[in-house]
Amino acid sequence: MPESMRNTGDATAAGPPVTSDADLLAQTEIAVRTAGAALRDRFGDVVPYRTFEELMRALAANDDTVLGILRPRLTALRPNARWVEEELDGGALPAGEWWVVDPAEGNVNHLHGLPEWAVTATLVRDNRPVLTVVHLPLTGETYTALAGAGAHLDGRPLHVSRTPELGLSIVATSQARPDEDEKVVRRVGASITEMLVGALVVRTSVPATLHLVNVAAGRIEAFWQFAGARADLLPGALLVTEAGGRVTDVEGRPWTPESGSFLAAAPDVHADAVATLSPAAH
Repeated sequence: MPESMRNTGDATAAGPPVTSDADLLAQTEIAVRTAGAALRDRFGDVVPYRTFEELMRALAANDDTVLGILRPRLTALRPNARWVEEELDGGALPAGEWWVVDPAEGNVNHLHGLPEWAVTATLVRDNRPVLTVVHLPLTGETYTALAGAGAHLDGRPLHVSRTPELGLSIVATSQARPDEDEKVVRRVGASITEMLVGALVVRTSVPATLHLVNVAAGRIEAFWQFAGARADLLPGALLVTEAGGRVTDVEGRPWTPESGSFLAAAPDVHADAVATLSPAAH
């Protein structure tokens, strides 16, 4: 049996029996928060590295710390769900249930002593996100969403912004990966230029998920990205959708993990965002 399909956890660690997706979300939140506490304990001084190999080892150490706690607990909750092994992968998944997890979303920020990082876990069923948990260990905030049941921050309902136009909006973008294709990098640059003209303020930083929770919470009006991984975008896509936002590609077409671009926006600014970003997509 492939390692990704084994039940490696102790079922007692998962808490009461799971009888619904709502129960599963509650138990997933407990697991993510527990793993986040371990990552918080590792946070502090800048972690030095002098080579790419040293950087990779430092990133892996954070990932392994979280996964050592999170993977057995999630496996116990859903023994038949498979596990996405590579967090930077994109594209569609085979049918069935999959855990899409980013054990240290914004890992490089964590190593540099910067506060923008999180732990995320999303259950995908037949290529549709069913539930997600995004936990920010430094603040203690936990964002959750359940398909058809809304998005919440620590139990409080989330709603996207009602700002009426792009010119009054704060928007954001992120770098999908450090080794991105040059054509994609140039699209990112062109899109930032267009948004600097069209929007009120443009923010550029990693990771994507923390911008997306801000869209869901109504703090900013839009986030876009070219390319990207499932683990970067699926949690935020569900949060924004359940908070009343629109999720498409930058040309306004329905977004899937196979899309070449991503846009999440408050409804009243979505059309303007598409009109602004579409030229940069080519």
